[in-house]
This record gives sequence, C-alpha cells and structure tokens, in this order.
Amino acid sequence: MNTKLRIAIVGAGPGGLTLARILHQHGIAATVFEQESHSLVRPQGGTLDLHEGSGLQALRQADLMDEFLAIARYEDQGSRLLDKVGNVLFEDQDTSGDRPEVDRTELRAMLLQALPASCVRWGCSMREVQARDDGRWDLVFDHGSEGPFDLVVGADGAWSRIRPLLSPYRPQYSGLTFIECGIDDVDRSHPALSQLVGRGKMGVEADCKEIIAQRNGNAHIRAYAIFRVPADWAARRFDLTSPVSMRAELIKEFDGFAPEILDLFRASNDNFAIRPIFALPVGHCWANRHGLTLLGDAAHVMSPFDGDGVNNAMFDAAELARLLIERSDWAEAVAEYEALMFARIVESAEGAAEGAATQLSHVGRGCVKT
Repeated sequence: MNTKLRIAIVGAGPGGLTLARILHQHGIAATVFEQESHSLVRPQGGTLDLHEGSGLQALRQADLMDEFLAIARYEDQGSRLLDKVGNVLFEDQDTSGDRPEVDRTELRAMLLQALPASCVRWGCSMREVQARDDGRWDLVFDHGSEGPFDLVVGADGAWSRIRPLLSPYRPQYSGLTFIECGIDDVDRSHPALSQLVGRGKMGVEADCKEIIAQRNGNAHIRAYAIFRVPADWAARRFDLTSPVSMRAELIKEFDGFAPEILDLFRASNDNFAIRPIFALPVGHCWANRHGLTLLGDAAHVMSPFDGDGVNNAMFDAAELARLLIERSDWAEAVAEYEALMFARIVESAEGAAEGAATQLSHVGRGCVKT
C-alpha cells in the first residue's frame, strides 16, 4: 500500500465516492473532482436497489452499513404487473428480499458525509487531461489546472471525459427512450395512485409501449413512459418547456390505457425529462495505460433493465480500492483490477443488452414512431 500515491477521481457519483471513502479509511488520500456546483444542484434520479455481492458488499467494505440501514427501504421491494385496463397480472409484495431500495440522493449524501469536506472539489468542469513526461497527469479545468496525479480514475459516467484516453468506443443508442416524470406527496394527495403502484415497482406494457412507476422515499413516485423509437423522436414529439403539453401528449400516446393508469401523468409535477438509453458494447475493454483507469458507467454503461448499474460501479470501486490497498505496486494493482473487471462485467452487460433487446420486442412497423 502506497499512502503517498496522488489519486484524482473524476466524478462524485456513488462509484467515485465509494472509492474515495474506502481509500480514506486506509490512509490513502484521493481528491474527487465534480463539475456540479453542489450535491443538490439537480435531481439525482430515482430509487436504486442494492445487491448482495456487489453494492452491499462495497458498503460493508466502506464500513457504512449502519449508515445505510438508516436510509434503506426494505419495505419497498414489491412488484406489480398490470394490463392496460388495470387488471393485476402479477403481484409480489414480499418485503423480505435482499435488495433494499434507497433513493439516489440519500445514498450520495451518505457517502459525502463519510468523507472529509475537503475531499470533494465542486464546480470543476474538466476541459482536458494532460500527460507529463514523467508518466503523471494534470487535469485542466475552467478555473485552471490541478496536478500532478499518479492515478486518474474516470468515474464520470456514460459520457466520460477520461474514456477517450483509453478507448475509442462511444455509447450507442439502444432504441429505447424513457420520458420521466414524478408525483409528489402521493400517499396524501393521490391515495389511489399510491395503491396502484404499491410498495415498490409497478409496470404496464401494451400497444408497443410501457409505463413503469417506482416508489421513492418521502412519498414520491417516479414514473417512466418507455418507447422503442428513433433517437431524435422524443425531442421532436414533446415540448419539455410546457408541462401542460407534456401531460396531454403522454396521455394521447397511451390512448386506450385505463384512466387510473393515465392519472400517473395527470398528477405529475412539472419536472419532465427525456432519457434516451445508451450502452457500450458487451465486452468493452481497453489496453492498460499507466496512470489511467475507469469505473462504473464510464467503463461499461448499459441499459437499466437488470438494475446492475450502481451495483457494478460501487463494486468496481471496492475492488480497485482493495487492490490498491493490498498490492505494493499500485500500477500492477490497476492492471489486475481492469482484467478482473472486464471478465466480471460481461454477464451483467449481456443481461442488460438482452433486457433492452426484448423490452417491447413485439414492436412492429406500425408501432415505430417517426
């Protein structure tokens, strides 16, 4: 273990923060650079389920399970499947499973609280990474440069600025687009919708499209309208500047669905978002390059249908930290991490690709939007 190693982590998501936390626990300092100005500058997305053997294992390695149990929602592991007229086709409200839910915002806040305030540098919009003659790296931001760093870890998501230094591949559009909306204070203001969604996730699939609604913390429901469409269809079809128009057009798109299902759109707040789903190819890898590596979506972004994204990212972080702590040669530790990660991720990536390919797979020529 080299406690004098200078490490830069680009991206303050769950993966980057988990890496910083575990390293900090073992006396290895790392600086996390995040382009957002603060942790609540934008919504962090919906609920996550953490898995044994990956996300939960990473939290144990980070010695944060007690903190996690304080925010975990074991009671929201249920699942319901409805047809378009509202008949329940399948229901499992068992809350004894081992995949507890947690809101992204709560998980990020927990990880941030477990780090020294000086560890995360906010408002750092990166312009480029510059190689030094001695094998170290400088990071160039809008405000100036930082460095040198022995190791730069790209934990900066699907459109990573670090990845092009290692791999020429860019995420490709999966064919699926999500339109996201949310419902506030659902238990008090919309009890019928609260019951419709249940304690967990509710799905409705028919007519070449789908609605998924998930219970989040604080009586919030996050819903997604899912379409198999060309990449630019949603931007042409919907006007994000007009919530009234968004509600009306989504209701029109799901014409024929039960009114109580369409109430998910009628009751939504004004925060709509268009989320095309992108993925890197299954088996994505790169040749090891001294002083650079990737984790999480930066390394292997995939569709969300197996729920492995955050779990993969956190376990990547835990494995990289473990090897940096255990190995005397940090460069060999990074190379070993990459080799293990490439092999480990294949099964997860294949499952996510299959899920995206089969989602709404009955779409015919008449269902494709142009």
